[in-house]
Amino acid sequence: MTCSTALTGQDLAAAGGEPPSSVPAPRLDWSPCVQGSEFDCATAKVPLDYDNPGGRAIELAVVKRKATDPDRRIGTLFFNPGGPGGPGTVQMPQNYERFPREVRERFDIISWDPRGIGSSTAVNCFASPEEAADWSASKAAGFPVGEKERAAFIAAYKDLARRCEQRDPELLRHVSTTDTARDLDQLRRAVGESQLTYQGISYGTILGATYANLFPDKVRAMVLDSNIDPEAWTNHASDDDPRLTTFLRMGSDRTAAATLDQFLTLCGSTTTAHCAFSAGSPEATRDKFDQLMQKLRKHPVGAWTYAGTVADVVNSLYIVHPGWTDLAGRLQDLWQGRVAEPSPFPPAPAVPHPNPYLGEEQGAAVLCGDSPNPRDPNVYHGLEEAAAARAGDTGRFWTWAVEGCSTWPAVAADRYVGPWNKPTAHPVLVVGTTYDPSTPYTNAQAMAKQLANARLLTHNGYGHTALLNPSSCINTYTGRYFVDGTLPPAGTTCRPDTPPFSVSRPTGGIATGGGGTAG
Repeated sequence: MTCSTALTGQDLAAAGGEPPSSVPAPRLDWSPCVQGSEFDCATAKVPLDYDNPGGRAIELAVVKRKATDPDRRIGTLFFNPGGPGGPGTVQMPQNYERFPREVRERFDIISWDPRGIGSSTAVNCFASPEEAADWSASKAAGFPVGEKERAAFIAAYKDLARRCEQRDPELLRHVSTTDTARDLDQLRRAVGESQLTYQGISYGTILGATYANLFPDKVRAMVLDSNIDPEAWTNHASDDDPRLTTFLRMGSDRTAAATLDQFLTLCGSTTTAHCAFSAGSPEATRDKFDQLMQKLRKHPVGAWTYAGTVADVVNSLYIVHPGWTDLAGRLQDLWQGRVAEPSPFPPAPAVPHPNPYLGEEQGAAVLCGDSPNPRDPNVYHGLEEAAAARAGDTGRFWTWAVEGCSTWPAVAADRYVGPWNKPTAHPVLVVGTTYDPSTPYTNAQAMAKQLANARLLTHNGYGHTALLNPSSCINTYTGRYFVDGTLPPAGTTCRPDTPPFSVSRPTGGIATGGGGTAG
């Protein structure tokens, strides 16, 4: 889940099932993404509005890596990298090697930029990159601190809403999770698959759950990793002005606080050779962190403000290796009054548009149109204080992450709000990580319970998504499930391959309940 932005006030008519048969499957003309690339690219045309299939069409940018063992190929695996706002054409190639080996051997892996995002027909509310950068600079990094910053922050998002409404109001109403689930079914048809094999991480889990309930008979295999509780996402299918934001309903503030506490505990349990920010014990390291936050409130170090640093901390907890070690180095730099170097971006993949425009308004358009959030900008400060009382600094960050939804101009025209328990053709595999800074383990438990037929696989580890925080134990189970549908035994728990701040590389451990065997 990126910390993007969300809304209320939608038509709660439950979205229907399959798109009308009058919508032909899109044609995909594959060619190498760039000369010599192992990835192929294509463009799919789909209706903007599936209720009006003869109306405006939009384009989806699609990417594929063919099965590396074509003689044993099973079919196609579709992948959504989360967000909302994650461009699959960039993030699938970047993370391709993270998929289990047998999945890469036996499936073509396809991803796409969802409608509204990246290189697909995209939400873009600015006339130029400079205009977008100026808007970004008009508000505090991370979240606002103090009355003046709060007023500027709220004004900036009001301005963004106004710009977006002027640019393409029709598109804003048709970038919902339901619309994207219909697109996914069109892509399934386009490659000739009778049923869907799918992996969704983070926001991709609510997309997967939506698909599974719109097209239950089409589910062949589905892995949902780092889950969003569907009831939290939809505000329990209620359109009354919600009391809490999407992320506070999910408990993102609490799980970020718990993960940060683990980071500081494990850092303080080792030496500065392994964790640069260690103060020699967990308690001393937590105190040191609190002191650093107090110092930054009064005296930023270069551009590193208190709120900007908290945002960096939360985002840096997502990927343990090398994220946690790098974060410890930055915190130590700031502690010593040195301007820290931000994390480098991962290398750009060999695709035609490796750096598409990914403005905040893209994730906001999905989240704000789909998931109800308080519509009064003035309640966010009170919510922030309540979240800070239970979750500290991370509570402030997650509260303001969706303030833009309070003034967002559009409502999703087609929004699925349940039920979530339609029996699927095959069971779904739900993966939850115990210390996840964004999507709590309790949300994975809720997802497994709400779906009609699902098995929960626990990653007793750290970071956001098991896919990006490798556990060979998890990979063994997900690979086996994708290949032949075998579920892990009920109660199975896996561990990460490499603990945080460790030099050795222990192999992924496993503890199984329900009579499972260690594998």
